[in-house]
Amino acid sequence: MGIFDSLKNIAESTIKREASKTITNAVNSIGKGKNRSERFSFTAIPQNTSELQALPEATLDTPFKTAALTVLALCLYKDNPDGVIEMLDFLKGPESVSPYEKQFYKDRLYEKEYIPFSYFDGATPDNGYTPSAPMTIAIYENPYSFDNENWATLWIKSGGADNMRSIKLRKKPSTGQWFLNDIQCLSEIRVPAEKDPWA
Repeated sequence: MGIFDSLKNIAESTIKREASKTITNAVNSIGKGKNRSERFSFTAIPQNTSELQALPEATLDTPFKTAALTVLALCLYKDNPDGVIEMLDFLKGPESVSPYEKQFYKDRLYEKEYIPFSYFDGATPDNGYTPSAPMTIAIYENPYSFDNENWATLWIKSGGADNMRSIKLRKKPSTGQWFLNDIQCLSEIRVPAEKDPWA
C-alpha cells in the first residue's frame, strides 16, 4: 500500500468518525432546547397584580413562566382592563405598557375577550372557549426561539386557529428574569359558535 492509499484511508476514516459524531449529537439534542414545551396549570384568574405576584411562576426565571402568566393576565381583560395593564406592567419589568400597546390591546380584545382563553386546554369555538379545569396552557419553543442572546420567541396553540401564535420575551441578565416584550398572539381566531351566524 502506497503513501497515498494510507492517506486516503486515514481521510475516509476521519470523515466517517466525524459524520458519526454529528449524527449522534443531533440525536442527543432532540428534546433538549428543540421543540420543547412546558405546561402550566392555574386554578383561577388573578384579579390584581398582587394575586399574580403570589403565583409560583411570578419568579419569571424562565421565559416559559412569563409567557404563561401573560396569557393568564389577559383573561381578565373583559372585567378589568386597567388591572390587566397593571399586571402587564409587572411582567414587562423595567419597561411599562406604552399608550400604543394599550390601544392595541383594546382594539384586539374589544368584544373578543375570548382570544386569550382559547390558548388553554379544552377551549374550542364549540364551548365558547371555556377552558378545562384547572386552566392549563402549553408554551412551546422551536429551534429558532433563542437565536438571539437574551431574547426568546415562544409559541402557543389556540383552539380557534390553525397556526401557533407567539410571545416575545427579553432577559435581564443582572437578575436572570425574563420579561414580556411583545404580545403577538392577539390576532383573529374563529369566533365562538354562539356568535357565529354560520355555525
